[in-house]
Amino acid sequence: MSGNTVTPSHASPHTESRTPTRAARELGLKRREFDLAVHLGQIRTVPDEGGGGRRVLPAEIDRLRARPGFPEALRESVRAVGTGEAAAILGVPATRFTRLARQGVMVPVTFYLNRYRAVVWLYLAEELRQFAADESSAALLTARTPEPMRARLAAGLDLRPRNWRGRHLGFLLRQADDPWQRAGALARFLDPVQIAEIVRDPYERSHLNRFRPAPVGHSAPGTPAAHLVEKLTTADDPDEIGWLRSDLARTLEEARAHHPAPRPAMTPRPAEAVQPPAGPDARPAPPDDRLRTPERKARGLLARLLRRSA
Repeated sequence: MSGNTVTPSHASPHTESRTPTRAARELGLKRREFDLAVHLGQIRTVPDEGGGGRRVLPAEIDRLRARPGFPEALRESVRAVGTGEAAAILGVPATRFTRLARQGVMVPVTFYLNRYRAVVWLYLAEELRQFAADESSAALLTARTPEPMRARLAAGLDLRPRNWRGRHLGFLLRQADDPWQRAGALARFLDPVQIAEIVRDPYERSHLNRFRPAPVGHSAPGTPAAHLVEKLTTADDPDEIGWLRSDLARTLEEARAHHPAPRPAMTPRPAEAVQPPAGPDARPAPPDDRLRTPERKARGLLARLLRRSA
């Protein structure tokens, strides 16, 4: 008999899957780099069978390790840079880069709040290099800013939050495994009032909230930083709100057909004894002589005889 260990045919392929933290360590990535690589679709994950989030299969670890230039190439593919370094990659002043980013020419890949609760947008260095190498981008980098763009800038238009929301929604939808999860991803970017108008059934809203992803970042709930993050992650443009509402309503129809939202079981109330209505003419029922003892019956008979002889 062979001494090799035989894997049972019923063993799950997820048995040896890695948690995100362990997978990041095995791939030589910081946890933030790992999360970004997952968001960009560079690292494939699978649902945790125990309901604990996403995990990474050993085969995926092996696939990434076998790629040329590992691990430096993988780290470089997810390198995110701020405004100063981004401007340097494009060879333009930081002020010009900011104007281009506000107009949606560059789309942020993530953000964080600094110690002063200012929003710091980050951009993929690889995307910036590709943009700089594209000949059609030269005019935006060197020529005078077009008049329509200058007018929008003067009006205070900033497309960075909306563009980031669109990018992050794409990630959430790619990770969704069923219609309820897709509905939760869409609901993540709508405020509670908008959701209540679309999902009027309270049991459906409660079920939908189970699949609504948690806010990004690590701010404590109720803090000014948490409120700022919530504002950044909530749609505020009428067009954006309109298509999110439309997609949510359509996806909810699919979710209901997939499986309805659970409802609490209704326990029937026990039947109550019917009592005669009380009223001014109500009189107590006469006592049942069958329930009286012989002694009480005799005393009652003697009392009646004495009343007649009186």
